[in-house]
Amino acid sequence: MSRSVMALAHDERADLADFLETLSPRQWEQPSLCQGWTVRDVVAHMISYEEHDTPDLLKRVAKTRFRPWKLNEVALAEYAHLGPDPLVDFLRRHLDPQGATARFGGRVGLVDALIHHQDIRRPLGVPRPVPPERLRCALPFAVTAPPLRGFWKARGVRLVATDLDWTYGRGPEARGPGEAVLMTMAGRRGIAKELSGPGAEILGERLG
Repeated sequence: MSRSVMALAHDERADLADFLETLSPRQWEQPSLCQGWTVRDVVAHMISYEEHDTPDLLKRVAKTRFRPWKLNEVALAEYAHLGPDPLVDFLRRHLDPQGATARFGGRVGLVDALIHHQDIRRPLGVPRPVPPERLRCALPFAVTAPPLRGFWKARGVRLVATDLDWTYGRGPEARGPGEAVLMTMAGRRGIAKELSGPGAEILGERLG
């Protein structure tokens, strides 16, 4: 029997917390795949939407002077004072998504954790096999999920996750592991080169 989305999100966050506890202080300050953010910044960003409902988000939008693209900066600033240990402790107390990350049955929390887990691991050179069940749930949601909008990044291309029997879109194919397909839909630079096919070339030029 397949597990609930919330259970998948719980397990992904638990795996991330376990990994974070193995990092050295220097690794916490290393750059992530999120431009301009360190590993610590990524973790602080992840937890910055826990326990925050719609009214809280509206207050943050007001702090941005109604520039929604600045929302992550405002949210991150509220947790910028936390170091590695408090961040991991907070994450462990919120393995089940709460607030904004619990939306869509926990899919926001699952996809957010999956992508940011890889944002941290990839630059540190510590790969892992992502559990297929989590990817099967995350990929369809990433197509339309705000603010990812994977459908727009992959427009005119047919995505094929060769290890999951999952496809999306029409056009020249971009084939590869489901994890690389997910990270490409998330707009991460350079990941499209891990895919093959004429569609991969299109995505590489589009995303960098």
